[in-house]
Amino acid sequence: MGRASGMVRGLMQPSRKALAAAALTLIAATSMAAAGKVNVATYHGDTLRTGWNDAEASLTPTVVSGTTFGLLEQVTLDDQVDAQPLLVTGITIAGAEHDVAYVATENNSVYAVDASSGSLLLHVNLGTPVPQSQLPGACGNNGPNVGITSTPVIDIASQTIYAIAYVYTGAAEQFVLHALDLSTLADKVAPVVVTASNTLAGGKTVYTFDAHASRQRPALLEAEGNIYAAFGSYCDLSVKASRGWMLGWNAATLAPLGASELTNRVLPSDSPDDYFLTSIWMSGAGPAWGGSGNVFFVTGNSDKSGTTYDNKGAVNLSESVVEIRPALNKIVSYFSPTDSGHDVATLDKTDGDFGAGGVMLLPKQPGAVPLLSVAAGKAGMMYLLNKASLGGEDSNTVLGEYWIGACWCAPSYYRGSDGVGRVVSSGGKSIEVWEVQTSPTTALVPEPGFTPPSISTGQFPGLFTAVSSNGTAANSAVIWAVNRPFDSSKDVTLFAFDAATGTELFSGTAGTWPNTGGDANLVPTVANGKVYVGSYRSLAIFGVQTTDQPLLAKSQFTRPEPPAEAAISAHQVSGFVRAVLGARIVMETRDGKRITVDLSEAIQREAAVHPTVGDTALARGDFVHGMLRAESFLHTIPQPALWRPDR
Repeated sequence: MGRASGMVRGLMQPSRKALAAAALTLIAATSMAAAGKVNVATYHGDTLRTGWNDAEASLTPTVVSGTTFGLLEQVTLDDQVDAQPLLVTGITIAGAEHDVAYVATENNSVYAVDASSGSLLLHVNLGTPVPQSQLPGACGNNGPNVGITSTPVIDIASQTIYAIAYVYTGAAEQFVLHALDLSTLADKVAPVVVTASNTLAGGKTVYTFDAHASRQRPALLEAEGNIYAAFGSYCDLSVKASRGWMLGWNAATLAPLGASELTNRVLPSDSPDDYFLTSIWMSGAGPAWGGSGNVFFVTGNSDKSGTTYDNKGAVNLSESVVEIRPALNKIVSYFSPTDSGHDVATLDKTDGDFGAGGVMLLPKQPGAVPLLSVAAGKAGMMYLLNKASLGGEDSNTVLGEYWIGACWCAPSYYRGSDGVGRVVSSGGKSIEVWEVQTSPTTALVPEPGFTPPSISTGQFPGLFTAVSSNGTAANSAVIWAVNRPFDSSKDVTLFAFDAATGTELFSGTAGTWPNTGGDANLVPTVANGKVYVGSYRSLAIFGVQTTDQPLLAKSQFTRPEPPAEAAISAHQVSGFVRAVLGARIVMETRDGKRITVDLSEAIQREAAVHPTVGDTALARGDFVHGMLRAESFLHTIPQPALWRPDR
């Protein structure tokens, strides 16, 4: 494997010097691709996580806004797709060469699909997925199964796709790392069960990885010859057992690295609520790497007291952007916000995860600060950081702060015809474009002439984008986005916008998402004149029609039957928290009724989130003398239209 992976355009194997240069200028070339074609081998196309394909000559704004662009194929899959589809050109399967889209599902399936025709080439199942009923508190922030959630990563040089399956053995849960051959989807080496241990503060107590209490949502990263995976929690439950992890394995052998990063090493005696977390989840975005050097990620909340953040020895860097050595043996730098209302203590107290969004590294910029990064989370503030030194616990060290709206999202980047870099943010319900100003100071400024489009998007705020362009040719850049459904009856929609003006060029149905309790962290993949969108039991392929491949009519789009809802408990009620009275709360249901909920049992089970007046929540349990005795108490989507029926 070369020193970076990602969107690849190449006619010959590059030198090491060329590799390093390419990594710093965005597109990391790792192997031969078919002439003039692009490979998408990792989340957001490159290890910087920019989402920019600068080799798209055919999907110009003029073409995309015309009548010949639309849905070409719909491929039926076996379960929900949370991972971004990946694409490799020129793969020989069963004696024939194909451009192949690789798609992973929550049924622990990996598919190889012909990238043009949509025909199924290969399919492998990596084990029984974990049913929702087995998750901590029967966490509903997913579908009825949890299998492969994270976006795999592909090593084109060795023709290997790496994926982590969440497998239910009938007695326990396991995460299993696979290295599959691109031509057969067979294991190239023996798969490895994920294990890890680390020492808590003080150096005496060993904490071991708990597969039951850990969720592997962030995309995988390949860097420095290693595969990296980050872990968080299920619905902020099992808070005594769940702590964030960054783990790594040798890409050739799958041998685990000698060190692991445990994001929260606070001793139980030092946590007032025996509450840990510091999850890495980033709405599915992957840890970032700049082509050489260190790995970057963002963490979420910890103890609800707001008192357990500890930067002395990096014991607990909750709510922080973190830079770590590739060996995972030392934190190099970090940034923790301190603004009023956005400081770590407040974010911890309010479940205000900074780590709800991913971190993006920018390609090298001109000016006094050439290496930059951006990150944003639930609080809605996007920070422009000096990648060379993130700044520590001090918002005064940042290069800029920009309100983008609450962000369960990830940014994108592209360079315009004027040579100026641009950051694309997508917090709230709008897409904004920011020019990277490098003189006289380093800052982000709103793109002149760009009118931020507003997208109907539900569940939590924010959405995911990608950018395509024909190099830096004028009038060639398109911003692509996928919304989150705002009603269980509504479809997932693919949007395209002119990157220069914000004008909508296209919108069309790309799939469905019946599991509205789980975030649709859907990222479009754009390459070689096609756009790929995964959703519930479906892969949609968009492109320009031909005589042999006309556009599908709206009536030809198939809506898979939604899954049957499992009866997790005798009763469930969604509503707004109106009062907190110790272990009892008052909830107001969607029809205005008020019920009292006793959380004692749920708290004892570590199956209850911290209740806050005004929050929306889902309580499951049984009614006794008119009071709901909760077995679990979870955050829920803030839109009542997305709530499951009460019963």
